[in-house]
Amino acid sequence: MSSKNNTILIVDDEPNIHYSFAKILPQEYSIISAHDAQSGIDKFKRDQPDVVVMDIKMPGMSGLDALTKMREIDARIPIIMMTAFGTLNTAITAMKNGAFDYLLKPFDLDKMRTLIKNALHNSEQMRRSVSIPAGEKPDTQGDTIVGQSEAMQEVYKLIGQVAGQDVTVLIRGESGTGKELVARAIYQYSKRAARPFLEVNCAALSENLLESELFGHEKGAFTGAHNRHIGKFEQVDGGTLFLDEIGEMSLTTQAKILRVIQHGEISRLGGKENIRTNIRLIAATHSDIEAAIRAGKFREDLYYRLNIIQIQLPALRERREDIADLVNYFIVRHSFESGKKVTGINKKALQKISEHPWPGNVRELENCIRRAVVLAKSVLISADEIDLEPHTEESGIYREADNYASLEKIVESIMEGKSSLKLWPAVEKILIKKTLEKTERNQVQAARILGIHRNTLRNRIEKYGL
Repeated sequence: MSSKNNTILIVDDEPNIHYSFAKILPQEYSIISAHDAQSGIDKFKRDQPDVVVMDIKMPGMSGLDALTKMREIDARIPIIMMTAFGTLNTAITAMKNGAFDYLLKPFDLDKMRTLIKNALHNSEQMRRSVSIPAGEKPDTQGDTIVGQSEAMQEVYKLIGQVAGQDVTVLIRGESGTGKELVARAIYQYSKRAARPFLEVNCAALSENLLESELFGHEKGAFTGAHNRHIGKFEQVDGGTLFLDEIGEMSLTTQAKILRVIQHGEISRLGGKENIRTNIRLIAATHSDIEAAIRAGKFREDLYYRLNIIQIQLPALRERREDIADLVNYFIVRHSFESGKKVTGINKKALQKISEHPWPGNVRELENCIRRAVVLAKSVLISADEIDLEPHTEESGIYREADNYASLEKIVESIMEGKSSLKLWPAVEKILIKKTLEKTERNQVQAARILGIHRNTLRNRIEKYGL
């Protein structure tokens, strides 16, 4: 999140609802109150909040009408609807009209906090700028894709060429190379920049949950489907949908994605209605898709549909000339965010960084510099403040470990003494990464599953660049 307070606009005619939000929301949120729909629209236009939470039934203009008007002003601001009248039709209408989600009153406090947190993340993804490339003064309020190497110049060219064209884009690269940043850059420079942008991590959900998340479901479609659910393809209609780690999709889900691309329509799980959808699809993967096709795990026809334009992101070890620029950018950014007066790095520390293989790529480098800024004792980061994982020529095994199917091979290699890499770090990274994906990065839940303290988990997340 950015350093400024996130602003939440609460629109409801009941005073006790405003009182409740003032009590349940963290102090870092700034709350704006409106007691009727028209006032809500006026404050929405004037204050441009990060998220709106609005009642459906209010005197005068309804929340559904206000939702439509707010979406006309700025469709990128997530709007969570509330209602004490839990009729299915109003909830479905709200979702079809572009609501981020809805909750029934009286709402569960933890569920509302989680929903607001997710909406804020979505809001920041759409509104946080992505600059290409870095200037002399990095943008501390947004994100910058950094690098002057020849490989990155090709990436910039492709982003510029495809952003304005309404075509499907496949972004490829190892974990930590910045695929999500490139997807957001394409979105922000596209013709759909004023429309919503949603991201779905295909590796973080089971097959049934992923299909429900993407396509929605009808009541009774499966055990636990108590109500109709609107999926992301309907919710983001007119905007851009980013499917991250698409190589982890099941063949069944792949077939349904192919249908969307070919015919521009979906059907909810358990439903018979064909629903038209108008979205731009951006996909990303770190997997070897060609190998997956040969193994029968990925559809070749879907690959060709996704691969209209391919952007290949280089690993950090393949563009070492960009490391100094990246280090300086992260120092400026994290010094600003932490309030520390760190202005640079000494030669010995930079040499130490330059010699590291960076298996976690730019994400690992950023986490390293973030820690160093916090630990820095002076305005220059020193070598002893750079905490790096021990590495050997087999350090690339971490990259292989990102592919869970390779775990058995890695363990055997280590056990037989063919690698000097220690067994536990290799396995621990995979366990933590997979658990975070399965729990949608809920650290409390992940720590409970792993049987470790939350602070230990947080330290491991930084250690492995996760």
